[in-house]
Amino acid sequence: MSDHGVLAGEKRLNRKWHVLFQALPLAGCLLLAYGVFAPANHEPGKTAAAIAGLCISMLVAGMSFVMSGKALNEFEEQHIQFEQTRQAQSQISELFDMTDMLQAAEDHDDAGAILTATAMRLMPSFAGALYVFNNSRDRLDLAKSWNLCEGFDPGETLMPGHCWALKRGKAHINDPGERSLRCTHQLGSATAMEIPMMARGSVFGLLVFAINSDNAFDALQESRRLARALADSMSLALSNIALRERLRTQSLRDPLTGLYNRRYMEDALERYISLAERSGAATSVVMIDLDNFKRLNDEYGHAKGDAVLRDVAGQLVGALRPSDVVSRYGGEELLVVLPNCGLDDALLKTEVMRSRIESLSDAHGIAISASFGVATVPQTSARAIDVIPMADAALYAAKQAGKNCVRAAERREGGRDESHLRLTLP
Repeated sequence: MSDHGVLAGEKRLNRKWHVLFQALPLAGCLLLAYGVFAPANHEPGKTAAAIAGLCISMLVAGMSFVMSGKALNEFEEQHIQFEQTRQAQSQISELFDMTDMLQAAEDHDDAGAILTATAMRLMPSFAGALYVFNNSRDRLDLAKSWNLCEGFDPGETLMPGHCWALKRGKAHINDPGERSLRCTHQLGSATAMEIPMMARGSVFGLLVFAINSDNAFDALQESRRLARALADSMSLALSNIALRERLRTQSLRDPLTGLYNRRYMEDALERYISLAERSGAATSVVMIDLDNFKRLNDEYGHAKGDAVLRDVAGQLVGALRPSDVVSRYGGEELLVVLPNCGLDDALLKTEVMRSRIESLSDAHGIAISASFGVATVPQTSARAIDVIPMADAALYAAKQAGKNCVRAAERREGGRDESHLRLTLP
């Protein structure tokens, strides 16, 4: 039971004793009046007995009155304990429901929506914000905010080095009204508690609860355990989301360059060509091979070769549309799929890629170049199964022509002219 309940019970008990003590003088007066005005023929022994009986009755009544007050206090204490237990069970049930819902969360938006709904039920008087690390883990981005109050203004980003909760790995309260240690980042003038979300030894984000009131610090302290429970549930959810994303990325991406892998490229190429056949559009394929890459590795080491591959991948992605697929075909060979792009536009775009790769020579201090082969369905290839071999044959022709150049597969007879399908350059 809280201190407030104890004080209230003591006050009630004191009032009942006060009433009893006020009644005792009245009882004495009654006894005195009885002794004065009793009949003359009344026997003294009977009078004394009557007085004693009356006193005993008054004493018993007073004790019953006091005992009833104690029983009432005990009942009220048990009622308060019952309410506290019922509230705790309700909170535990809400947390279990939240954990169950988080199992189905696919991304940060889903997890943030579940957290918001639960926090609004369990901590309705508090504002809140959820921050998660970006991919490079150099900052935290605001994923969700709810129930914003006056004085609480969560920013879009937050730097880890500015937050004491993240530095210490423990919950930290920023109270502007106290002369205490405060984070250097600004979330407004309201008192806020920041809780790092940790799972499997890693920090995945920051959960913030804020309130703007006279007893804000005490209110946050009283809600500390509940806020910690919410943070723990979210920590596991964010960990699972990060794990699924990592597995998905590993299944689709090349770990060195970050480009799509060969399996994904083949699936995407088949899908794009099937769509192109129904719409009458063209799909082009560009095969790329870095010139003299083996010699670069032998002379400068594999670390240098890996750095060149990563930079080449960045140049290709920067030169293409989001809908284009850039993949690592194998070793130093790369392959690009250009949907809705005819042969002429593909050649123009390929020349841009060749120039961007050659521009890396100055940055690395060595000669960097690549050879390109281009093929298109339906202009050079009738079927999807033929377009990659034809692009590879055109690449071999570019190597034979002296490298660092672009060659296209021969146009087939009956191939449609897709020059009207102009490629929009980024």
